Amino acid sequence: MGEVVTEPGGTRPIGVGVIGFGWMGRVHAQAYARVRHHFPGLRLVPELVVVADEVPGRAEEAAEQFGFATAVRDWRDVLADPRVQAVSVTAPNWLHREIGVTVAEAGRHLWIEKPVGLTADDARAVADAARAAGVRSAVGFNYRNAPAVALARETVVSGGIGRVTHARFYFLSDYAASPDGALTWRYERARGGNGVLGDLASHAVDLVRFLLGDIASVVADTAVFLPERARPTSATAGHSLVVGGEKGAVENDDYVSALLRMASGARVALEASRVAVGEQNTYGFVVHGTAGTVSWDFRRMGELGVSQGGRHQDQPVTTVFVGPGAGHFAAFQPGAGIPMSYDDLKVVEARNFLSSIASGRPEGADLDDAVVAAVTLDALAASSERGSWLAPTVPAGPGGARATTRRP
Repeated sequence: MGEVVTEPGGTRPIGVGVIGFGWMGRVHAQAYARVRHHFPGLRLVPELVVVADEVPGRAEEAAEQFGFATAVRDWRDVLADPRVQAVSVTAPNWLHREIGVTVAEAGRHLWIEKPVGLTADDARAVADAARAAGVRSAVGFNYRNAPAVALARETVVSGGIGRVTHARFYFLSDYAASPDGALTWRYERARGGNGVLGDLASHAVDLVRFLLGDIASVVADTAVFLPERARPTSATAGHSLVVGGEKGAVENDDYVSALLRMASGARVALEASRVAVGEQNTYGFVVHGTAGTVSWDFRRMGELGVSQGGRHQDQPVTTVFVGPGAGHFAAFQPGAGIPMSYDDLKVVEARNFLSSIASGRPEGADLDDAVVAAVTLDALAASSERGSWLAPTVPAGPGGARATTRRP
């Protein structure tokens, strides 16, 4: 069922199922609904067939609002529907491995959110299943889809800032900063994995590799700053608050800081926090080279700071408003300086997923990228425990990942 064949120059429908309909499931549904508005040349036209969510009434509400033909409680019922050829998995982390492997083994193409399970073994199991079934995949590393990030990569790879010497990547947020934040699955080791590493640092690690190439070794320090939270008394959505509930222990990390040595010889400082008061989605990077720098802040997504030239000392930084010609900007806006949104990045992700199914070739972040990121996250966690440098090792062949195609 994984193969989808289209006539030359023609289009055909592809039935889509969505498993899990919290905020991210909604974002995926919206991306499918919008993707052909922005990419009319796509050969596959997504049709929303089935939505699954275990919370009573949530799938039915999603079906009514977004036009899914069927609403179910059990995610396995999505795969029992012969109309479904591609599946989005936006369920919680601890379910990624079971659902992802089952989706692939059922011959459905798979768009799954990061970090693809709790460990590198989980990500590798899903990747192996997809490879064995011959299905295409996409993974939710959406920040690499920003046109300014695409321009930054082009600038780095082309030598526009000289040889990269050092960089800083930061993913700071306050979503868990309140001591009244509910003790949901995100804070449990068995269901939420390694905490901020899988949630935010996974994005940072993917951006490091996307922009700068392979990571040779890492050393990290982690911390839990809010060791107890109140247990929720009912189903939660997002980052709910609870006052007066029974307290339970936070089992995974609130914060990570790390140093990375790149295969190119460059050095990287990486920091991620979910308890940074005053920081709302403060995500970005600064990359320094021997002849300049590029910098980006997600909250000013359409701007790229660029310094180039031969002055070295006292060399000015210019703010570039990215426009048509940078990444997929032209699919959304006609001229520089018109803002794009987070949801637009997921539309690009949907485009890459559908295009890869039609072409049979990888486009955008996929399960191989998830394996590399997960191996690096495991190395960061192990380094924090041991207090020493470690080298992330990605096996070759089945269970590994495709080689990095370029090293800036």
